[in-house]
Amino acid sequence: MKKANKKIRAAIVIIGNEILSGRTQDVNVSFLAKWLNDLGVSVEEVRIIEDKEESIVKTIKEVKNNFKYVFTTGGIGPTHDDITSKSIAKAFNLSCRYHKEAYDILEKYYKPGEFNEGRKKMAKMPENAKLILNPLTAAPGFIIKNIYVLHGVPEIMKKMF
Repeated sequence: MKKANKKIRAAIVIIGNEILSGRTQDVNVSFLAKWLNDLGVSVEEVRIIEDKEESIVKTIKEVKNNFKYVFTTGGIGPTHDDITSKSIAKAFNLSCRYHKEAYDILEKYYKPGEFNEGRKKMAKMPENAKLILNPLTAAPGFIIKNIYVLHGVPEIMKKMF
C-alpha cells in the first residue's frame, strides 16, 4: 500500500491595525503564499489581526500547534504599537529580552546618537530566538520554534527571504 504524501501546512498571520482600517493594503500574503506554494508548502490559513497583545497571543497559541510553519508580518518596528515580539514571547511563556547579536547589528548600523530607545526595541526578542537577517534596514526578524517573524513593510519582508 502506498503512503499518502503528507502535505506540509503553513499559516500566515498579518499583524497591523493599518491593514484592518484600510489605510494600508496588504501585499505580503500573495508574496508569501506564492513563494510557499512554489516550494510545495500548502498555505491553509491566513489571519489579519490587530496590534493588540491579547489578539497576538491568542492567535499564536492557536496556530503554532496546527501548522508546521507560521509566518507573521508586522509589529516588530520601533514604534509604540510594535508589540509582536513581546506578545509572541508571552504566547510561548518566554521572556522577551535584548538579543545580543541583534543589538550588536543595530548598534553598528546606526550612526552614533541615532540608536535610540525605539530602535533598541527592535533588538528585543523571545529568549533563544534565532535571527532572520535583514539586508535592507538591518533590523532582523526572528524564528522561535515554528514561528517566523518578519517585518510588515513589503520591501523589507521580501529582502529577508
